[in-house]
Amino acid sequence: MTAALALGDDALVLSHRLGEWAGHAPVLEEEVALANIALDLLGQARVLLSLVGDEDELAYLREERAFRNVQLVEQPNGDFAHTIARQLFFSVYQHLLYERLAAGDGTFADLAAKAVKEVAYHRDHAEQWTLRLGGGTAESHERMQRGLDALWRFTGELFQPVEGTGVESIGVDWQALRAEWLAAVTDVVERATLTVPTGRQSGAWQAGAGRQGLHTESFGKMIAEMQHLHRSHPGASW
Repeated sequence: MTAALALGDDALVLSHRLGEWAGHAPVLEEEVALANIALDLLGQARVLLSLVGDEDELAYLREERAFRNVQLVEQPNGDFAHTIARQLFFSVYQHLLYERLAAGDGTFADLAAKAVKEVAYHRDHAEQWTLRLGGGTAESHERMQRGLDALWRFTGELFQPVEGTGVESIGVDWQALRAEWLAAVTDVVERATLTVPTGRQSGAWQAGAGRQGLHTESFGKMIAEMQHLHRSHPGASW
């Protein structure tokens, strides 16, 4: 597994999940915002996957077990608060990671330097909505907390070292990244008058195995939908 494949799959899968909000977002402004975030991620995915091989073949012709994204990004959208919880966890992680990659001189430095501004917006968008929902009505507060609780158990996998991004190569210290991520997420969650998930009900820090090609049930359905048109018309062109 290469880092380009793993990080590219993260961006590709989350882009598709966010694209599923098209026509369903709660307000028009969010329709545009989520679509723009999805397009940013798709652009990142294209660059990363092109470092591995043909981007179209990698996106549309691989089987489920060949994808190396973390399980967090493949989780269904749920309600809007659930989506925001997923965005908060992932965008804070991606922003901190890309800052580190941009500061190095490895393969991903140029990509990260260009993408870090996009990801900073993704992070700010998620943080502002977490604060708004957590400090809103009783129902929005409850829904936001449910989203955080449901997705927390998938966050541990974010900090499993990815081949090609280790301390010895381009300066990513995964333990330090995890500590900074936890501090940043905790700050936002507590300012939103919410609670950082702990205990058995949230799965604590149980990591998934998406990096090893093991995915959740919902992922197979998502991939089938994403790949349907390409597989139905092999070799077709506009």
